[in-house]
Amino acid sequence: MNKGFVILGALAVLLSACSQPRLKDDASTLSQNLPSPPLEAVEPAADLVSFTTVQTIHIVDVTQPMIPDWAVDALPDTLDIIRAGYQLPDSEQRAIDLQLDWYRQHQAYLDRVFTRSSRYLHYIAGELAARGMPLEIALLPIVESAYDPFAYSHGRAAGLWQFIPSTGRRYGLKQDWWYDGRRDIIESTRGALDYLEALAKQFDGDWLLAIAAYNSGEGNVHRAIRRNRKAGKPIDFWSLSRRLPVETRAYVPKLLAVARLVADPDGNGVTIERIRNQPYFAVVETHGQLDLALAADLAGVSVEEIYALNPGYNRWATDPAGPDRLLVPVAAAATFESNLAALPARQQVRWERYRIREGDSLSVIARKFGTTKKLIREVNNLRGSTIRAGKYLMIPRASKSASAYTQSADARLARTMTRSRGSKRTLYRVQPGDSLWTISRKYRVNTRSLAKWNGMAPRDTLSVGRELVIWGGKSVVAIGGGPPSGRVRQINYTVRKGDSLWKISSRFKVSISQLKSWNSLSGKRVLRPGQRLVMYIDVTKQSGG
Repeated sequence: MNKGFVILGALAVLLSACSQPRLKDDASTLSQNLPSPPLEAVEPAADLVSFTTVQTIHIVDVTQPMIPDWAVDALPDTLDIIRAGYQLPDSEQRAIDLQLDWYRQHQAYLDRVFTRSSRYLHYIAGELAARGMPLEIALLPIVESAYDPFAYSHGRAAGLWQFIPSTGRRYGLKQDWWYDGRRDIIESTRGALDYLEALAKQFDGDWLLAIAAYNSGEGNVHRAIRRNRKAGKPIDFWSLSRRLPVETRAYVPKLLAVARLVADPDGNGVTIERIRNQPYFAVVETHGQLDLALAADLAGVSVEEIYALNPGYNRWATDPAGPDRLLVPVAAAATFESNLAALPARQQVRWERYRIREGDSLSVIARKFGTTKKLIREVNNLRGSTIRAGKYLMIPRASKSASAYTQSADARLARTMTRSRGSKRTLYRVQPGDSLWTISRKYRVNTRSLAKWNGMAPRDTLSVGRELVIWGGKSVVAIGGGPPSGRVRQINYTVRKGDSLWKISSRFKVSISQLKSWNSLSGKRVLRPGQRLVMYIDVTKQSGG
């Protein structure tokens, strides 16, 4: 037993007794119900986790003094708790050494990842400890997402734990226009730990197989087990690895390599900054929809900080259908709760009385105000979608300009699409029947690259009229704020005697530069009668003559 942990654990319990904030719900029995720690963790680590886990659940009376800095400095950091809770079997495998070598050579990457993790790691470690699970799993988001809550993969996986849509729904993670539970820190962590526990049961408590199945799917692992059993071979991860997908063969070694680094940073020649053994955030009830920029003002923190702790919210406000809660830094919780309590409920989002105009529809109005048809119907007691010009609607709207909501889904997508890729930029509006694959073939670009440029995954579906950015490739049709795609048609034109680029462009209401781009014409090249040109014209702009 590490005597240092005994002393530090006793100090943690003593400090928790005098500084523990009172909770909304009586959580005094929670620490009593924590499972016995694994042998590797020993009693002091269990004591440390027992009080820190409770603090992250719900803080209300945060006016009591926090643990003083001098005392916190005497406590082990969150990584000490994780080290004490290691349960995964290490192994002298070349695959681990290869991953370890990579991490050792990328100190800047480790700095970025552990800086990001500092908001979430304490909470995740506490949740794992409460379930008696291996605490190395708290490091799994490093492998999954580099601890980026906004990570989105080519396989349509999102969040710290990289849930794909179907698995997210399977584990109760709501996904809609306002909110994506796959990115919610609390909900995605619950779902991930539920999933990993279920996998561990499937594989008779073998955590390495459970972690492999988390990456590749349980079906792949079960098939590998059946093949090895049939061949009379062992069924541990290392014996199965050659039968698993290539990504999975590296996935488990990556986690074990990170665990080695955390276990002994100095011995591995890297630096990992300590993460204070304190909750980073508190959970506060909002009792309804709340504008996120307003929330930042109420808490006295930046909008970026609000989004970093609440990455599940896609838009400018919390989901009107819930969850009705917000994560805020512990140090700001008292200010936020006090200011929120003083704010009339009707002012938690800004409302505008909107006069319906000719040509308006609920879809048009919803897009204009950054909300949904469903919410407009609900707040205005509309049974259907029929509206009449001259009547009024109450519309919830953002309190600040769109630029203030820097981590909303729209803002993140805009940054992705405008990020320079060092080559020609073309805008394309999606037409009926289009897919990422057909567009990539048309422009001769890689499908995965096209998806990445537009913040998508290759298998995502496209909505007609959506604008895509294409970098490089063969230009086919470039548009700015042009007509809806359904009006654009390809025509083949045969050059006549006396034709010029100017005459043709004027006749079909396109630009000379477009004609040149569509047909790879350069310089002052003269057109020849009989030559065939490809054009993409807006049929609504054409007239006789």
